[in-house]
Amino acid sequence: MEKEKAFLLWFDQLERKDVAIAGGKSSSLGELTSHVDVPVPYGFATTACAYRYFFEKTGLYEKIKALIAGLDVDNSAQLREVCAKVRQAIMDEEMPQDLQDMIAQAYKELGEKVGQADPFVAVRSSATAEDLPDASFAGQQDTYLNVKGAETIVAKVKECYASCFTDRAVYYREKQGFDHLDVALSAAVQMMVFSKAAGVMFTVNVATGDDKNILIEGAWGLGEYVVQGTVTPDNYTVNKATCEIVEKNVNAQDIKLIRKADGDCEEVVVPLDEQNEQKLTDEQIKQLAECAKKIEAHYGCYMDMEWGVDERDNKVYILQARPETVWSRRNKENGAPKEEKKVTTDRKVIVKGLPASPGNVAGRVHVILDPSHIDEFKEGEILVTEMTAPDWVPAMKKAKAIVTDSGGMTCHASIVSRELGIPCIVGTKSRGEAATTTIPDGIDVTIDATHGVVYEGIIEEPKAEQPAQQVVAAAEYFPPTGTKIYMNLGDPELAEKYATLPCDGIGLMREEFIWTTYIHEHPLYLIKIGQPEKVVDQLAEGIRQVCQAMAPRPVTMRFSDFKSSEYRDLKGGDEFEPNEPSALLGWRGASRYYDPKYIEAFKLECMAVRKVREEFGLKNLNVMIPFCRNVEECEKVTKIMADCGLSRGKDFKVWLMAEIPSNIILADQFNKFVDGYSIGSNDLTMLVLGCDRDNDTVSHIYDERNLAVRRAIRHLIEVAHKDGKTVSICGQAPSVYSEFCEFLIKSGIDSMSVNPDTVKFTKKLAAQIEQRIMMDALTGKGRQEVEDLNW
Repeated sequence: MEKEKAFLLWFDQLERKDVAIAGGKSSSLGELTSHVDVPVPYGFATTACAYRYFFEKTGLYEKIKALIAGLDVDNSAQLREVCAKVRQAIMDEEMPQDLQDMIAQAYKELGEKVGQADPFVAVRSSATAEDLPDASFAGQQDTYLNVKGAETIVAKVKECYASCFTDRAVYYREKQGFDHLDVALSAAVQMMVFSKAAGVMFTVNVATGDDKNILIEGAWGLGEYVVQGTVTPDNYTVNKATCEIVEKNVNAQDIKLIRKADGDCEEVVVPLDEQNEQKLTDEQIKQLAECAKKIEAHYGCYMDMEWGVDERDNKVYILQARPETVWSRRNKENGAPKEEKKVTTDRKVIVKGLPASPGNVAGRVHVILDPSHIDEFKEGEILVTEMTAPDWVPAMKKAKAIVTDSGGMTCHASIVSRELGIPCIVGTKSRGEAATTTIPDGIDVTIDATHGVVYEGIIEEPKAEQPAQQVVAAAEYFPPTGTKIYMNLGDPELAEKYATLPCDGIGLMREEFIWTTYIHEHPLYLIKIGQPEKVVDQLAEGIRQVCQAMAPRPVTMRFSDFKSSEYRDLKGGDEFEPNEPSALLGWRGASRYYDPKYIEAFKLECMAVRKVREEFGLKNLNVMIPFCRNVEECEKVTKIMADCGLSRGKDFKVWLMAEIPSNIILADQFNKFVDGYSIGSNDLTMLVLGCDRDNDTVSHIYDERNLAVRRAIRHLIEVAHKDGKTVSICGQAPSVYSEFCEFLIKSGIDSMSVNPDTVKFTKKLAAQIEQRIMMDALTGKGRQEVEDLNW
């Protein structure tokens, strides 16, 4: 039978040219099996002909055509609803019996060929336009691991067909100009590798285009957790010419995905003695590099591969291989990636926005409209999205720059990008055009985040020749200030980097970063599954990094301040979190800590703090209570802390976030339970003015300099100081508005906590203001306050 008319083909009947017959993944597995001397698990593939036969026999083409008529993929709610209906329509139809029988017979023959009855297999989706250098659908469809039994295989093939209509696959095809009904799907049924370690491999550096080395990433267990970004894999760099190992970065791994003996997969904890081990032997690393060289030489282009090491015989297998799309497309004229980068001197503006975090970079755009797709984001890309949230942080850390539709200078994307030192432009929609609808996915752009402009293409700056001259190094001087300048910090990995800045300590350490970057799971879920120690240990380790880097300077850590919607994004959170109409004003901060439904989770946070202070001996750690609505809440929370061994004392301070008007109005009563306050000027301004700073309709009203906000701040300082309490501020206003910084210092504020990129500037600004105040007092001719700031 001709290939084009076959319903099913074995791998050794397929070649790379058969993409239209069996899709990119299946045809590539066939090419490797037939023509490349590398170990590939054997199997067979259903064809595009079988897919179309199923759709024609069941009338699905007409049903799907009617369902997708008028679909606007940029309407995420409509996209989600329509795609769900299409997938359900596919699953509701029974596969024609002759096709079922053919798949079952092939599965039986596969078992006979490999000498195993009912073997375990992986069922991988393979789209007929997938894995081409000019139109990559890689990862848009689904894979099912460790399945067995003819009936199960048939069911999984149908699920693969349905996965052709996931939200992201439909969105991608629409944006790339592919007809949804022209694309067909193959299902590759491949012998399962019982991977004790697995990962990915590239024959080009995907961030820079450098093709001198082979890059290998590997982790314990099945490779899905590497692809999804769930774990941080080991990184091995191998010289392509010599196959010598150039560099090894071994990363700790505490969880892994493994196959279950009776089918399906499960997540388990990595044994302690294996967590810090190298995942591959040096010999296996070199074996993989040799395979990569053979595959690249055969295909004639850069390659992106997946691999596994079978626990039964320690044998290395190649599970997939496809052309690496970004650099293959960019460099298909010749293999000089850095020289082939298209540059221009024309400045064509695509969008403008607010310059949230300064910097100038160029790179490739990756538009992400739904947080479920952030695992697709790659190192060195430019993230373009509507707005970020705490669970986006792992992807943001990979970004070269960030551009958002919404938000202002105090939104999540702004704050995090400044802290990470990533150029960021926000609020493009408020300046004319939304970035997500104006900047095409996959194009090269130049980001001028210092001025809030995105240009088309990679702009080459003319460089004037500079005469050689002697460089004289001079130490930068920062005058001492009576007003302490603290620093805001979230990511513990940045503590060492920023410890050299002239700050007086950490005024705000955000605990949320540790949850989204390291823990990933809801604390009540971890308690339920018997792993509460994971919370204590991971929190303590993250806090330790910061306290150790900053010692002996103080570190004030804010207890968790996720909103319920953000807690729900943590694994297992759905079971424990309510659906609140206004999460900003809902179950957050102090109100959680004493609630019977959450108190055990809060106690874990207290235990982590105590571990850092007592077990690690880092006494420079203090804590802060966020979003505390009334004095009774403050009393309850401090009592729980004391019961956990965290009582206020000479070397342990408890601060209160002053971000609700009641914190100001009742400061004389709050004073009894805390040592000081840190003004959260972002929330305070919103609640004083009744204005959502992230709502473009009213955001122009939001201003920390408003007289009502300043009167509230001055009142708090006066009342706090009467009882010997200190007052700080952790918003960005002092570093943005010099007049606001002057107001704070004149009001007697004790300290200001700013983002790392503004520490030096704020330190010098505070010194100048303090000197001016002293000069004014000496001469008696200083400027007088023209507004009545007394409340």
